[in-house]
Amino acid sequence: MNYWTQNSKNIYVAGHRGWPAKYPENTMESFRAAEALGIDQIELDVRITKDGELVIIHDETVDRTTNGTGLVREKTLAELKELDAGSYKGEEFSGCKIPTFIEFMDFIKDNPTITIDIELKEYPTEGREEIAYDVCDRVLKIVDDYGFEDRIVINTFNGKLHEYVHNKYGTKYRQHVYYPQQYLGECEIDPYSYAYCCCMFSNGTGHFMATKQEFEEMAKSGVQPWAGAGVRDEATVDEAINCGAYLITCNNPDEILELLRKKGYHK
Repeated sequence: MNYWTQNSKNIYVAGHRGWPAKYPENTMESFRAAEALGIDQIELDVRITKDGELVIIHDETVDRTTNGTGLVREKTLAELKELDAGSYKGEEFSGCKIPTFIEFMDFIKDNPTITIDIELKEYPTEGREEIAYDVCDRVLKIVDDYGFEDRIVINTFNGKLHEYVHNKYGTKYRQHVYYPQQYLGECEIDPYSYAYCCCMFSNGTGHFMATKQEFEEMAKSGVQPWAGAGVRDEATVDEAINCGAYLITCNNPDEILELLRKKGYHK
């Protein structure tokens, strides 16, 4: 099955950390609600715990999205599971938990069409190279175990980690990089030479999205240009359409889906 039929006339919608405009981000409640909308993709973030478990949380610390404090990597899974990851969004979400990557995969395995954008948040910084590469390998092994290798893109703001995937796995997994290249840090290989898709940020203009010309140049190079989570309303949807975006990552997938369908850009 071809899961990747998006183009500039059939724009995919990805739920950024699920559906964070209405639900606590990166929780199963957020993922379930986003999946039920019929979106094309879910984006999520993977980190490692003190005892080596893979969990889904964006920040390096638990401070912003839970009732706890401290680094994710300095807490065990049991300690993380004791935290409330929903009340910051509203009392009705009290008791939401930080999910494991396996919990998410067990949930999503029964959806026949959805794709997943997996952002690796453990970077190969000094002293943590082995950890970062091990997390990457473990995530991809789980992806294989569930038969999802053709349904994911791997995403990280770290050029070295992208190059690790490229050098070890070749083209087995689609890679989602960023533009301009400065967002990826140090790179030895041109990231656009192996990327499948690229989130098109502004190149120093202060605007959230790259120009139409930059979108077009990326597409001509064979890399799909995608729009990031700055798309949030009709004006920014129109901008993404005009630029030629193939996919929109957003915090309010219900509204973005409705707008794209109304305009004839989502099948």
